[in-house]
Amino acid sequence: MTYRKFAYAAVMAGLLGGAAAPALAASHSMAKDGGTLVILSSQVPRHFNPAVQSGTATAVPGTQIFATPLRYGTDWTPQPYLAESWAISDDGLSITLNLVKGAKFHDGQPITSEDVAFSLATVKANHPFKTMYGAVDSVETPDAHTAVIKLKQPHPAILLAMSSALLPIIPKHVYGDGQEPKTHPANAKPVGSGPFKFVDYKTGEAITLEKNQDYFMPGKPHLDRIVIKIIKDASARVIAMEQGEGHIWTETDSRNIRRLQKAKGLNSADTGFEAVGPITWLAFNTQKAPLDDKRVRQAIAYAVDRNFIIKALHSGVSKAATGPIAPGSPLYSGDVETYDLDLDKANALLDAAGHKKDGDGRRFGLEIDYIPNVPEQQQAIAEYLKPQLKKVGIEVTVRSSPDFPTWAKRVSNHEFDMTMDIVFNWGDPVIGVHRTYITENIRKGVIWSNTQGYKNATVDELLVKAGMEMDLGKRKALYAEFQKMVADDLPIYWINVLPWVTFYAENVGNPPVGIWGGMSPMDDTFLK
Repeated sequence: MTYRKFAYAAVMAGLLGGAAAPALAASHSMAKDGGTLVILSSQVPRHFNPAVQSGTATAVPGTQIFATPLRYGTDWTPQPYLAESWAISDDGLSITLNLVKGAKFHDGQPITSEDVAFSLATVKANHPFKTMYGAVDSVETPDAHTAVIKLKQPHPAILLAMSSALLPIIPKHVYGDGQEPKTHPANAKPVGSGPFKFVDYKTGEAITLEKNQDYFMPGKPHLDRIVIKIIKDASARVIAMEQGEGHIWTETDSRNIRRLQKAKGLNSADTGFEAVGPITWLAFNTQKAPLDDKRVRQAIAYAVDRNFIIKALHSGVSKAATGPIAPGSPLYSGDVETYDLDLDKANALLDAAGHKKDGDGRRFGLEIDYIPNVPEQQQAIAEYLKPQLKKVGIEVTVRSSPDFPTWAKRVSNHEFDMTMDIVFNWGDPVIGVHRTYITENIRKGVIWSNTQGYKNATVDELLVKAGMEMDLGKRKALYAEFQKMVADDLPIYWINVLPWVTFYAENVGNPPVGIWGGMSPMDDTFLK
């Protein structure tokens, strides 16, 4: 078996080539040590272990606490991290990771290939992205610094899946004690090997991380500590950024974006997060009548005015999403039914489904949930749907949740009719798209899985084929067919791509604006 090898020097030569190299080098040369970086957040994390939990509330602190085998910067080129080099066999069925020697966990224990094997097995068994490591057959550990990942079939996104919050290397000596990984006490007081150590969490208020003095990357991190300050109120977060109480905040609200762009002392970047692909959508509980009939789901889609949402509610800042794969992805297809506003079609479909209007013009009632603390992208749309769907005889009740965990519990346990949601593509459909549509991913209690209860055997087969196809052209064809099929079944009505703009104080050097945005290790970030 032959291998293609990737070494640190070769990868860095590719990254530092071209016009961006001088600016990058200059930025690193100005790096200063010390100081506390304050990141603002709107979400209350359930815990800090990304191995068993997805979402930015866990991923932002998690990527500072836990290191991963690889990392990505401002482009789609993998960079060394815990793996100083790697090799991929020509048949794509074996990936050899050569680990950095001398790397330690925060408790001083050495990191070995056994930890890599244990971490991958834990993620595969417990993470909601079930398809992400479905191709992994085993992990061999011939020595302490070599891990060989064996695949059952080629995995076109395997390197991407070993970065950001997707494969945190967790300590086997902590998590391998037989306790349930999802409820392990270490999730609340994690031991990782990343640039920052967990110090304290004041529930619902702030997370404090401090510099890892024994970090395996020489000269890093530059910051003494990171504080993630949780501010649920959107106006309060904007004021905090304007008054210099926070250094970094990623804004999605169009009015706040315009306001912060005018604020003194702040820079902004609408780049970054390219690997995230965040989509706002309306999800249907397909296992619950009357939403178990696709004609009803299609009728609701025809009754919604996507253009109004984008132009009026979002002031034209967001962009339309018409399917499960975010526009801009090389695998996106616009050749689908887009359900442009058509009340006549909506009424005809509802009549055909047997839901006639009564004397008051009412057909049936539905409840809609939404993620709290994201008003423009969630609550505003939910409230817009109430009078809009009444036009076709559907009486909508808007149900609020006091916090994110409450909403997540309701939705993950399928205790909803419809819900607004924000879900990420996570770089490649294998990682972030398949999870929503494959039948085997209907797992009660797991958020951002197939919480719609959607079942289609043909879709399952298409995604299996696309998930192992290494030829880009053939993958595009498979995903085009998939997108057309789910756009007809419509377990979800896709609305828009979130506008994510990162604002950061002028004294912040090397802000996290790579393809993973704030879900990247901030060991290069510094305060000028």
